[in-house]
Amino acid sequence: MHKLGMTGLSITSSLLGFIASLLPVNSYAKEIVDPAAGFDKLWHEVMIDITIIGVIFGLIMIYFMFKYRRRNENDEGSQQQMSHLSSVGWAVIPVFMFLADDLYMAANGWQLYNDYRNVPEDAFEVKLEAAMWTWDYTYPNGAKTYNDLRVPAGRPIVLRMTSRDTLHSHYIPDFRIKEDSMPGRVTYIWFYPKEPGEHVVTCAEYCGMLHSKMYGKVTVMAEDDFNAWYMAEGNKSEQNLASN
Repeated sequence: MHKLGMTGLSITSSLLGFIASLLPVNSYAKEIVDPAAGFDKLWHEVMIDITIIGVIFGLIMIYFMFKYRRRNENDEGSQQQMSHLSSVGWAVIPVFMFLADDLYMAANGWQLYNDYRNVPEDAFEVKLEAAMWTWDYTYPNGAKTYNDLRVPAGRPIVLRMTSRDTLHSHYIPDFRIKEDSMPGRVTYIWFYPKEPGEHVVTCAEYCGMLHSKMYGKVTVMAEDDFNAWYMAEGNKSEQNLASN
């Protein structure tokens, strides 16, 4: 009886573990999984995939062109009758092969999307308000910047976004992230800047006459430089509040 009980407990635990694996992941990830490198890898695999498929189909078509070409003006084509089994096989097998490849790519894409939506626990949060035609960033200490998002290197950054007027889309190509900001709703994106440098920010959603001018930059700073800047800007914000 004791062995049966332990066996039942083991089965129950395994079942609960399996069910837990199917539940939605918490919105905060414990480990930093940077999806940018994954998107680059997936894009590389897609390019290889469609290149191989294109070459195969091209070679087959060239073979058919020479194999079944008309050799003189009196030639007439003929069609061999296929059995039902052959017809099904020629339809199902190629579909299965290409569909299996597509499903594999799609599964990798969904996994990357899940990584992209899970924010690391120690992410530095900045509020973003988009407007025609500017990006307004507000930091936890009250500091504000316009069209220049300054962040520390080596720490994940999460943007909580909204909009004052219409639909915008905050796009940072170098980090492979893009997300809409809209009135009356808070959306978010996160990215992982690892080295100091500058990166372009642009709007990827048509938002009016100056849409093409709605761009800014992400300035990734060394941690010590960012901390010094952050404290100085925080002091300025406190002084402005006191004077008002």
